Amino acid sequence: MRYTRVSVGGRAVWGRVGEEDIELLSESPLSATRCQPHVECSPTVIGTVSRATTTWLPVVVPPVFYAVGFNYPRHIAHAGAQVPSRPEVGYRANNALTGHLSPIVKPAEVAGRFEAEPELVAVIGRTLRHATHEEARKSVFGWTIGNDISARTWQHEDRTFWRSKNSDTFKPMGPWIETDVDALAQTTTLRVNGEVRAAFPTGDMVFDPYDYIVEITKHITMHPGDVLWMGAESTCQIEPGDTVDVEISGIGVLSNPVHPEGIHA
Repeated sequence: MRYTRVSVGGRAVWGRVGEEDIELLSESPLSATRCQPHVECSPTVIGTVSRATTTWLPVVVPPVFYAVGFNYPRHIAHAGAQVPSRPEVGYRANNALTGHLSPIVKPAEVAGRFEAEPELVAVIGRTLRHATHEEARKSVFGWTIGNDISARTWQHEDRTFWRSKNSDTFKPMGPWIETDVDALAQTTTLRVNGEVRAAFPTGDMVFDPYDYIVEITKHITMHPGDVLWMGAESTCQIEPGDTVDVEISGIGVLSNPVHPEGIHA
C-alpha cells in the first residue's frame, strides 16, 4: 500500500495512491496503528484527486526528524572518517521538508559545493521504548525517499548544521510511503537531468534502521510519524536549472527541480 499527503483546497489531506488517482482519506493511516487489536478503525475514503494534477506534500510532518550520517562504508572511506562503533543519530528541522516535484531553492549567498544525497527513510508506526530488534522491525510503518541537500561551505563554517542542512526546502521527502517492500534489498539511484550520478545497494549500511531504532529507544521514546533518514553512499553537485531524481527500486522516484532564490514555481 502507498500513502501520501497532498494539498486539497489549501488543506493537507492524507491519501492512498493508485495508478492514476489518489483516494483522499478521512485521517492519517498512522492513526490506525494506535487501534486495539481486532477493532476496525481504518480511514474512510472521502474523495479522489488525479495524480497528474495534485500538489504533493512531504509524506508526513514528523514529531521528531532523526537523521543518520556516515552509515555507508564507501562514503566513510571517501571522507577519510572512522567507521562508527555503534549507531548514533542526529536531528533535522521540519521547516526544511518539501514535497515531490516542489523546488529545492539554492540561497543566493551559498557559494561552493551544493550537494544532493539520496536516502532511504523509515517512517515509524508505533510508540516504543527499550525496543528489541524484532520490535524495531515491527515498528516501521513503511518506507519513503529523502534527498539530503547540503550547503558544504556553510557546513564547514558553522558550529552546527543549522543552515547548511536545515534551510527551507533542503529536505525533499516523498512521493509516498510504501508499506509493502523489503527496503534493504533495493537499489538507490541518483540522477541529475536524467544522467545517473550514483547507484548503490540500499542495504549496504554499517548499521541498519532496526539497529538505530534499538539504540534510540534506549534513551528516547519514538512515536508514530517519526522519521529516520538512513544516510547515503554518494553525493553529487547540483545547481539551479537541474532536476534531481532519487529512485529507490520497489518504492518510487522523488523528483525535484533546483531553483535559485527568488524564483517561484
